[in-house]
Amino acid sequence: MRIAAEADTAPGLRRPPGLAPEAPPGSYLRIAVTDSGTGMDAATLARATEPFFTTKGPGKGSGLGLSMVHGLAAQSGGQLRILSEAGAGTTVELWLPVDAGAVAAAAEPPAPPAVEAVATRPLHILLVDDDPLIQAGTAAMLEDLGHHVLVAASGAAALETLAREPCELLVTDFAMPGMTGLELAQEVRRRWPGLPMILATGFAELLPGEGDDLPRLAKPYRQEDLAATIAQVMRRAG
Repeated sequence: MRIAAEADTAPGLRRPPGLAPEAPPGSYLRIAVTDSGTGMDAATLARATEPFFTTKGPGKGSGLGLSMVHGLAAQSGGQLRILSEAGAGTTVELWLPVDAGAVAAAAEPPAPPAVEAVATRPLHILLVDDDPLIQAGTAAMLEDLGHHVLVAASGAAALETLAREPCELLVTDFAMPGMTGLELAQEVRRRWPGLPMILATGFAELLPGEGDDLPRLAKPYRQEDLAATIAQVMRRAG
């Protein structure tokens, strides 16, 4: 695998070569990751950034990774490009516009995040996520904030945990095999109607209007985002 990062400056009306026509002219940072693996055929490449499209087996992947990166790049005014051929490996390019003002501001050391400003009392929290790395990382952030954390890797496991050990807050991922976080939230409301919940979602995971009544935590999130959302939800819960 090879990783490269470089600036492609396009002053005035010039656009860096390779970007789609809708990309505004200017300066871009290009981050490229290249491997020498099996690559993708044309049909797979055409659908690679579609939400929930995956070539992995059931329970092995959500198909949301590339779609989330694609959405985040678009929200930032950049683009995601994937170059691949079957048997010839893959190159993934992330193009991000460079803001001269932001570059100057970044030269100054950032102030530490004010996590204490949104701190809440220690809580018994059930964290539900089928991705072991995300689950472990989020659990560590919650414990660092002073909370006691129980974990579950599926909606069914979460319901079993709640049945034997009461919790004060449920934090669940949305995209999980078998039972989504939204379906889990609906079942929890039926069984434990007063339990506060937070739904962690990535870009374009939910349809418009779906789950609007649940507090959201946008992925990827930082510890201060997590702390602020918890404090807000617990204030609403009284």
